[in-house]
Amino acid sequence: MRNSCSVFIFLLISICSLVFSPFSAASASEVIRDFHSDITIHEDASMTVRETIRVISEGVQIRHGIYRDFPITYEDAVGNRYRVGFTVVGIQRDGAPEPYHMEDIANGKRIYIGEKDVLVPSGEHTYTIVYKTTRQIGFFRDHDELYWNVTGNGWEFPIQEASASVVLPGDALGNVLSAEGYTGTQGSQGRDFETVTGPLRSVEFSTTKPLNAREGLTIVVTWPKGYVVEPDTATKFTYFIADNRGALIGSFGLIVILLYYLAVWVRSGRDPAPSVIVTRYTPPDNMSPAVMRYITKMKYDDRTFASAVINMAVKGFVKIVEEYGKYTLQKKDGGNKPPAPEEERIMKKLLGSSSEITLETANHLKIKSAINALRNYLDLTYEKIYFITNKRYFIIGLALTVVLLFLSGLWDAIDKGRLPFFLFISLWLSIWSVGVIALVSQVVHRWKNAFRNRHGKIVNAGGAVFLTLFAVPFVAGQFVGMAILGYSTSVLMIFFLLLASFINYLFYHLLKAPTRAGRNMLDAIEGFKIFLSATEKERLNMLNPPQKTPELFEKYLPYALALDIEQQWAEQFADILSGAAEGEAKASYAPVWYSGAALSAITYG
Repeated sequence: MRNSCSVFIFLLISICSLVFSPFSAASASEVIRDFHSDITIHEDASMTVRETIRVISEGVQIRHGIYRDFPITYEDAVGNRYRVGFTVVGIQRDGAPEPYHMEDIANGKRIYIGEKDVLVPSGEHTYTIVYKTTRQIGFFRDHDELYWNVTGNGWEFPIQEASASVVLPGDALGNVLSAEGYTGTQGSQGRDFETVTGPLRSVEFSTTKPLNAREGLTIVVTWPKGYVVEPDTATKFTYFIADNRGALIGSFGLIVILLYYLAVWVRSGRDPAPSVIVTRYTPPDNMSPAVMRYITKMKYDDRTFASAVINMAVKGFVKIVEEYGKYTLQKKDGGNKPPAPEEERIMKKLLGSSSEITLETANHLKIKSAINALRNYLDLTYEKIYFITNKRYFIIGLALTVVLLFLSGLWDAIDKGRLPFFLFISLWLSIWSVGVIALVSQVVHRWKNAFRNRHGKIVNAGGAVFLTLFAVPFVAGQFVGMAILGYSTSVLMIFFLLLASFINYLFYHLLKAPTRAGRNMLDAIEGFKIFLSATEKERLNMLNPPQKTPELFEKYLPYALALDIEQQWAEQFADILSGAAEGEAKASYAPVWYSGAALSAITYG
């Protein structure tokens, strides 16, 4: 039985060898027999290169032809990009013209030689590639140099023999300073080659042992200055501009954007100088909390609406009922004082003829309508009187930023041959980024509320954590998009984008400026804020401050909320409010305009 198994295994191995050995032999026999390069250096520093590549094809990897990669984009010693010239003169196979086409690759061009519908017959074939190239000569202080990778290091086949002939202009051959070279993989320092002086003013290189796949031959020839014309300063500067146009447009664009915003800010966005701040115990001009918030922030935000609703409740127009985390506004008759104009608009849109409304998603249309009514009233009534946003200047700056960044990235993408990537990712990021910014803003807003209301329910922090986790994949997508943008252009493009975004964000806020009337009003509000946020020690130094009572606390609580100092205001009244609750078995202070657990947690702990 054991002998039968041995025979079976032997037969199986023999059959597999018969089946697969032709493929393996064919793959192994595909080889570059000879790679020879004739390099002619002209006096104008251009070069003509004739590559003769003799290959053995077995139809395995060499099926329709071969391809040759030619690097075009490099970086110099200080990191500046430069692009060499490259023009194909002609391509032949076995002495006859051969079809070819070129495609852009990461740092250059790839020449596909052959036709996709035509198979190359098995056997030996000789490919001849003739091309012209420029800007390959290195010009140093005391000599000129050609540093040239003859074969490239990307071949999938071994090269049995590689050689090169370098023809120098004039009588430079007799004055060659050095002829060196390297063999092996990229960066190797192998010395498996020899050099001789050939005919027709040439230096000859040839390998002394075969090169394995992805190994190549690199040569270095130096000669005295004067035989090749070095580009003058004007030409070098022209090259520099053309090579680095994307980076230059980006750098120039950032300077232009910054100068534009600085000029606009100096002209229209600088704040008037503040006056002496005087502590005051009442709101200036009997201003409502919503208006106070709007003027100090120079914009509408969520707290503008919240402070208006709480002020309406304090005045007796509504009662706020909190139950299971939901807030309901119940309409009341109101007190002796009429609501502020903006509060009237909120009442009309929120309640109308209804007796109550719950602030939840089901009523989002009514809530949105009330918010819009409040925002529109504040914009029309107070914006140009107390502050200016200079929004039109910001829109111009933003448009200028988009155009300059797009042009910067466009040139880089064209140079790298990645224009489709750039166009797609630019469109994608322009849409995706808006959503991410809005989402991140909400995350920041939730965390601010959670930390501000440190005595509030744990659900505040829980909501912030949930929204943060929800935002993580979207932010990750933003980073992936920016990485693709960098891949299709350059790392500098990401830097330009981030810096330009920061500049626009900074001046979006700096361009907002109070008018002279607004500056006076802000100074008055600041005086009122000093009173609301005063510590007990500071209060003792004030001249005749109003007596601390629960009524005073309620009256100015909406203002403290509007000025982001509700905690400081509540802390001033901790003892007073605790004393007011003594008659209710030391229960938490509960005003008539509010029902629920959250207010006492906000007011004092």
